[in-house]
Amino acid sequence: MTGREVVNPPGVLGPVGYSHVVRKSGTPVFIAGQVGADAAGAVVGPGDPEAQARQVFANLRTVVAACGGSMADIVKITVYVTDMAHRPAVARARLEHWPDGDFPASTFVVVSSLAMPEWLVEVEAVAMVD
Repeated sequence: MTGREVVNPPGVLGPVGYSHVVRKSGTPVFIAGQVGADAAGAVVGPGDPEAQARQVFANLRTVVAACGGSMADIVKITVYVTDMAHRPAVARARLEHWPDGDFPASTFVVVSSLAMPEWLVEVEAVAMVD
């Protein structure tokens, strides 16, 4: 297999803002949950889920690049938020990194808290890097 293939089969609810299946050859890279903190550990956008989501995806971009990949190599994300009301903010930030709408497979989970109470959004990822 070469390249990246998105599969959204008939017979299941059509995806909105994610893909059901993403296949890609390469070496799997498992990326720990990234949060809305900068390299110094400062919270970016305290109380602002969109600012934090932007930082989260910027962190993901940095981490996957350090492994020789790009955002196009990310095939699966799991998004954790502390409030369902953060979903539109996360979607806007995510769209900045996958503007063509060719999204990774995704799961969205609402949790009571993340590891630090200031964090509103966390995203873990799996990439397939050639």
